[in-house]
Amino acid sequence: MTVSLDDLPIRADLRGQKPYGAPQAPLPVALNVNENTHPVPEDVANDISDAIAQALRDVNRYPDREFTELRESFAQYLGHGVDSSQIWAGNGSNEVLQHVLQAFAGPGRTAFGFEPTYSMYRLLSRGVGAEWLAGTRGHDYRIDPEDAARQVADAHPDVVFLCAPNNPTGTPLSLDVVEAVYDATDGIVVVDEAYQEFAPKDSPSALTLLGGRPRLAVSRTMSKAFAFAGARVGYLAADPALIDALRLVRLPYHLSALTQAAATAALRHADTMLAMVDEIILQRDRMGATLEALGYQAHESWTNFILFGGVADPAATWQALYERGVLIRDIGIPGHLRATAGTEEETTAFLEALSEVGGR
Repeated sequence: MTVSLDDLPIRADLRGQKPYGAPQAPLPVALNVNENTHPVPEDVANDISDAIAQALRDVNRYPDREFTELRESFAQYLGHGVDSSQIWAGNGSNEVLQHVLQAFAGPGRTAFGFEPTYSMYRLLSRGVGAEWLAGTRGHDYRIDPEDAARQVADAHPDVVFLCAPNNPTGTPLSLDVVEAVYDATDGIVVVDEAYQEFAPKDSPSALTLLGGRPRLAVSRTMSKAFAFAGARVGYLAADPALIDALRLVRLPYHLSALTQAAATAALRHADTMLAMVDEIILQRDRMGATLEALGYQAHESWTNFILFGGVADPAATWQALYERGVLIRDIGIPGHLRATAGTEEETTAFLEALSEVGGR
C-alpha cells in the first residue's frame, strides 16, 4: 500500500507545507544558491586534509562537546574584543539560528522579520512551532529605523531576525536600525551577517554593538566568503548568558571532530580564503553594471549576488537560461531574478546567455 504524507499523523501546522529547496541540476554554470564558486586553494585544502586525518585517529571517541579550539579560532577571527565565551557554532548557520529559536521561541511564541528576507527564518520558526510575523520594507527594500522600531514594538515578538546585508535582495542594513529594533523589544535580536565579508571594508559590523546588549546575537557562516558550504559550519557571537541558553537545546556532541578540525584549519588560512572575496566583489559589480546596460534594474548589493528587476517573464527567462546551461534563482519576487557572482568565466557565461535571451 502506498502511503502519502497526508496519511501520516503529521503536526497540523506542517500539513500542506513545502520544504526548503533551491533547484538542483548538473549544469555547467550554477549561480543559484549564493555559494562561493571558487574552489578552496590547494595549499589550504592540503592543510585541512591533514587536520581531518589527524582527527580520524581519535574518531572512536566523542568530540570536544564545547569545541574549545574552534571557538577560540572564531573569536580571534572576529576580533572586536569578542572572546571564546561569547561564541557558539553549529552545522551551518541554519542550525545556529534553530538553536536560538528552540531556546527563545517555540509554541505560543513568535518570530519576526522584514520581508522579503531569508526564507529559512520562516521555515525554522515554523519547525519549532513558533508563529512567524512578517514585517515590511520600504523603497528599494530598505528599512527605516523609526518604522522598524514601530513595527517591532507593535508585534511584540520573542525573536527578531535582521539580515544584514539582506538575502535575497542584497540590501545593506545600517546599525541604527539594529539599535532601534533592540530598544523596541524585550526579545532576542539576531543580526544575520552571513554576507558581511562582501560588504564595503569600512562598513561596521553589528559586532560593535554587543557590549551592554545581552539580548543581541550576531551570526555568521563559513559557507560564503570561506568557500566552505559543503562543510556546513556556522557560528554566532553573543553575551555568554545567551550562549548558555543555547547549550540547553543543542544535541549532544553536535559538531563532529572532523567538522571541528576542518573549520579550525580553514580559519588558520583566513587571509588566503578571504582573498577570493575581492574577485567575487569585482564580478558582482561587473554583473550589476552589465545588467543595467542590458536594460534591467540591478539592486544595490553588499553580498555575493545581484537581485535584478525589469524581467518581463521571470519563469521564461529562467527556463531559457537553464536551456543554455546557466542556473540562477527565481525567488518569487514579481519581475525579478537573482544570480550569484561566480568566477570571471561563470559570470561571463551568465551575462552572455542573458544577452541572448533578451527581455523575456
